Amino acid sequence: MTAYDPNNIFAKILRGEFPCYKVYEDDHVIAFLDIMPRTPGHTLVIPKAPARNILDIAQEDFAHVARGAHKIAQAAKQAFQADGMTIAQYSEASGGQVVFHLHMHVMPRHDNVGLLPAASRKEDPKVLEDNATKLIAALAAL
Repeated sequence: MTAYDPNNIFAKILRGEFPCYKVYEDDHVIAFLDIMPRTPGHTLVIPKAPARNILDIAQEDFAHVARGAHKIAQAAKQAFQADGMTIAQYSEASGGQVVFHLHMHVMPRHDNVGLLPAASRKEDPKVLEDNATKLIAALAAL
């Protein structure tokens, strides 16, 4: 497997070198909105520990990511009046991974509404700001 690249975009977000629409952070993970969402409220949860994907992350670090995704899913269901959730984690290019820093996708879902194709459009910043505000409020209410 290829080594972890400390210059990937998510590592830059963690170092504060690249902006994001952050909705949650603790000692182990950060969660932010995907700028090319497949659904409104599509959030990425990443570990602060450097890990390329599920194949090289320490189990305890992955457990923190899973707990973060669980928290985001609970809040997103409320914030976006979702009927369900899609939680996804892709590892390596053949598995669909595009950014090589482990991340879990948390996507609020509504009955009879499909996912947009991956990376098909960049969301308007105002929509992302509004969605971040909704999700942050729902997290505070948990």
